[in-house]
Parts: sequence; structure tokens; C-alpha cells
Amino acid sequence: MASSSVYSSTGFDFSNQIRNNFLSEKGIPLPKATSTGTTIVGCLFEDGIVLGADTRATEGPIVADKNCEKIHYISESIRCCGAGTAADTEFTTALISSNMELHALHTGRKPRVVTAMTMLKQMLFQYEGHIGAALVLGGVDATGPNLFTIHPHGSTDKLPYVTMGSGSLAAMAVFESSWRPNMSRDEALTLVKHAISAGIFNDLGSGSNVDACIITATHTEMLRNVEMPNQRVEKERQYGFRRGTTAWKRETVKSLIVDEEITHVVTEAMDTT
Repeated sequence: MASSSVYSSTGFDFSNQIRNNFLSEKGIPLPKATSTGTTIVGCLFEDGIVLGADTRATEGPIVADKNCEKIHYISESIRCCGAGTAADTEFTTALISSNMELHALHTGRKPRVVTAMTMLKQMLFQYEGHIGAALVLGGVDATGPNLFTIHPHGSTDKLPYVTMGSGSLAAMAVFESSWRPNMSRDEALTLVKHAISAGIFNDLGSGSNVDACIITATHTEMLRNVEMPNQRVEKERQYGFRRGTTAWKRETVKSLIVDEEITHVVTEAMDTT
């Protein structure tokens, strides 16, 4: 009878780390981590929180997806922006979203933002930073609007405006110069769009469109592609060449059948007697 130890445990598995350390001690170079790029932001305003993100997903120097969604669902009034490894951010937020729903059913109360933050930071700290998820968590609960940043190794910050990702410095410059307390909804949304646009145009890992999410005590509004500054426009000139423009120098027809032998098979008639 097979014991339970032969089956891998649920969740993330980093057992290959022991093998990698052994190979590195033998002088075998290990592959370097892939560079990721994103710009995610969040800020408080008088009635709630505005979150923002770009929509470019990269695989090193390759743009893998021009319109991916980086604002993930946690609960009815809580959202989480993810930067880093796309799979890690997506599955980590999905797991915490499931746990938050179970928590709400168990307690019979609307879950708080600090509860989601605690679940996320404890999980990331458990894996010692091997999960590449840098998160901006925001929402509105019974205590009011709350905005957190969660680093891959588990440390957290609670601030009125935050940025993360490779384009965070450009976005933070916009917040530092323009954010002020008790802004209106439209002012906060405009500021978030400017911050994400700064990351899009100043960071190669960020690009494409701007997503935003506005969370208040009574309503959550997801604004998909609220701005599209990099739309592909029609070319000014059409380059059409008439048939026969490029001359043929020579033509060669090559037969793919090198040798062929046909054998006729004679079969006897079927005996029907």
C-alpha cells in the first residue's frame, strides 16, 4: 500500500532548490531569473480607493500579451494589483480570494482588508520570497478605506498612495508632485491614469493600456482599458506592388521522388462455391 509521502503536497513546491544548490557548488551555472515589468499604483480619495495598472505582460525582451489584466478580485469590495511573475500573482490572489470567502462564511461578517493583507504576507513569508508576487492591496471595509503594499518576501506598508513594479519610480514621481488628501473621485482617477502613463512611457517593461478600479463603501467599478494611449493606427501609405514587379532569374523544378519501383500483386479470385 502506497504511503501518503509519495504524493507531492498542495501549493507551491521548491524542492528543486536543493538540487540547484548542489549543481552550483559543482560549478554548473544556473539560469538567471527572467526580468519582469509592470506598473501598478493605488491612492486614497475622499470616498474610497482608486487602483491602477498597465496591461503589458513580458517574457524577458518579448511582449507576450498586450492587454492582460493585472487587477485581481479578492472580495466584493477588495481588489489586488499584481506585479512580478504573472502566474504567481494570479494563483496567489485566487487562493487568498477563496480563503477570504471561507472566512466570511465562517464568521458571518464582511471580510476586512487587513485580513487579506495578513493572509497574503504570511503566505509569501512562508516561501521566503520565492513566489514572485509584489502586490498592491486596496479596499473599503467597516474601518474605512485601506491601502497596502505587500513585497514578495512578506513585508508590508500602509500608505495613502503606493506604487510597485519596474515602472514604480516614474509613477511615484507623479504621486509625489500631485497627490493631496481628500481628492474627488475624478481627480484621483486622473492622477492614477497619469501615474500609470508615466510608467508606460518611461519603462520598457510596462506598456499598452491603462486599467483602473474605483472602490467605495457601496460600489466597486472596474474600468477596463480606461485609456489606450498606444493604439495601432492605420499606416499613412499603402505599399502595394503590381504582379510581375520582381523578376524571376531562373526556375528549377525538383522531383521529390528519387527512386520508385512498382510491384503488381496478382490475387486469386474468391471461391464462392
